[in-house]
Amino acid sequence: MGPLKGIRVVEFAGLGPGPFAAMWLADMGADVVRIDRPGGGDLFPMDYDVLARGRRSVVADLKSEEGHALALSLIGKADLLIEGFRPGVMERLGLGPDVALAANPRVIYGRMTGWGQDGPLAHAAGHDIDYIALTGALHAIGSEAPVPPLNLVGDFGGGGMYLVAGLLAALVERGTSGKGQVVDAAITDGTAHLMAMIYGMAANGLWQDRRASNALDGAAHYYRCYECADGKWLAVGAIEPQFYACLLELTGADCTAPQHDPASWPELSARLAALFATRPRAEWMELLEGTDACVAPVLSLAEAPEHPHNAARRTFETRDGVTQPAPAPRLSRTPGALDRPPPARGADLDDVLKDWEIG
Repeated sequence: MGPLKGIRVVEFAGLGPGPFAAMWLADMGADVVRIDRPGGGDLFPMDYDVLARGRRSVVADLKSEEGHALALSLIGKADLLIEGFRPGVMERLGLGPDVALAANPRVIYGRMTGWGQDGPLAHAAGHDIDYIALTGALHAIGSEAPVPPLNLVGDFGGGGMYLVAGLLAALVERGTSGKGQVVDAAITDGTAHLMAMIYGMAANGLWQDRRASNALDGAAHYYRCYECADGKWLAVGAIEPQFYACLLELTGADCTAPQHDPASWPELSARLAALFATRPRAEWMELLEGTDACVAPVLSLAEAPEHPHNAARRTFETRDGVTQPAPAPRLSRTPGALDRPPPARGADLDDVLKDWEIG
């Protein structure tokens, strides 16, 4: 019963950011039908794929006449389409934007790629680490060597969420024009856009173009992680003067040098590291958590769902024996929800044809 109830989505099965975008749309109430390829061949086979939750599955060989016809029939009834193939693949299959929009002038055709639909690298293979490398983001993360931030910044941040934003923006515009259009969501574009503040700081002389040298990249003693006596970690983010003062007051840290003088950061980091190493994490959090010192425990995947704040807000849900993130963000009147478990490949053909009035 989410805000996207009544919106129909065709998802051509893919990896990473496309399925993530489809999951988000399904969480928000959209009727998402995934077109799976015969035979499977998943890169990471899973018994329960969280990214596949919330939709139904049909199987179609897009190179066959029957499979092509099924896909085109679904496109004809859809509001949104998601595909994540290399540029030109859908055109060669006879299901490119021109064909889709001829069949359904109102469909919004979402294209998810790493490099985009054009440019010198458009047809090259790549993954998250490659895409964020091209934008300056990877260069800025880490200490000595660049450190991949999982695949959160590229695949899901710069990719999947920008695809969602583009689809929803086009859906709003369609309410005025009555026409569909193509959304070209490239991970390189989205990741670059996520870096807007950092590029702005650099332009104003507030960011050095090297790792571990800046206020937000682990160089500053007031914005980094520290190991505790039990080997567990906590995260300190006391940027503003009043929060920094609270941190020093509560911990009793001997940090008299200027907070924002980079020359003092190594010495102050060493002092705080020595201090935090004297107690286990639980003792520090008993003292600091919930105060304006801006300190949080660095929780593992197993610990995070059990934290009282996450539990109180139901940030995670357990469905079918699998703990997984709940839908986000939260809407007051038409909230999203976990609806369906990940589908069995091809299990929903008859129901989809009936519900979408195809046949």
